Amino acid sequence: MATRSDPQKPVEEDVPHYDLVVSIGTDYHKFDRLVGWVESYLTQHPEVTCLFQHGFTEGPRNSTDNVDRMPRKDLLKIYENATAVLVQGGPGSILDAREVGVIPISVPRQAELEEVVDNHQVEFSKVMQSYGETVIAQDAKDLHQKLDDALANPEKYRGSRRRPGADEASARLSEVFETFAPSPGHDVRKFARRWKQVVLGIVGEKFSR
Repeated sequence: MATRSDPQKPVEEDVPHYDLVVSIGTDYHKFDRLVGWVESYLTQHPEVTCLFQHGFTEGPRNSTDNVDRMPRKDLLKIYENATAVLVQGGPGSILDAREVGVIPISVPRQAELEEVVDNHQVEFSKVMQSYGETVIAQDAKDLHQKLDDALANPEKYRGSRRRPGADEASARLSEVFETFAPSPGHDVRKFARRWKQVVLGIVGEKFSR
């Protein structure tokens, strides 16, 4: 099992290494669907070490470590030192992983399954995947295959870190944002701010063509 995909960058000695780190955010809605998929994968791969930040949802019974939440700065260090990272499809979750150079596998919460209030995660993840900033898993089988790939080939799931700059990129991303509208009841201003964060972190040439 791979231990790190970026051996040239030193990691603090006290940061634990996990093969897989999963974070499903702190939304009060349950995300049992993803927990079940991960639990099934870990049953099939008992050698895989896993940290699962589960929020208000009960974590898998067979993960190495379960935690309801932890300080963001600590979680980002663990992301950086992990072989693979799996997150919910929310803006904050994907952007946090990208901040430390990780291209996460993501599973968007779905409103029709009562996992979230609307489907902004579905739309956001699709756009991020189109720019190579996340890899969406559609179902349990698809997730298991992508976890196998990420654990065997961690270098494929690393990219440039988010960095500030690019007003032009911000304008281009705004055009992407306008292709869909958040569902009623969603805070459009907050979502727009997240979109701006995306463009500030995505590799410049992807938006400067």
